[in-house]
Amino acid sequence: MSSEKALNVEVKISARISVDRSLKKFKRLCESYGVSREYKKRKHYLKPSVRKREKSETAEKRRQKTIKKMAHYGSHRI
Repeated sequence: MSSEKALNVEVKISARISVDRSLKKFKRLCESYGVSREYKKRKHYLKPSVRKREKSETAEKRRQKTIKKMAHYGSHRI
């Protein structure tokens, strides 16, 4: 289980604000709280070993990308 607290995303709809605008605000709030990211993460069960392997693979890709960028930009500086 995650140690994060459950958040309720709530948008008040008033007569002055249109429904479309309120829906946009709701979507924006969901995105900022990471609701969609959490949903995608929980959509399929991954064994802890698989999750750990994928996490290390993405970290390695990020590190290689950073090294490649630094090598590219480092050669142009004088």
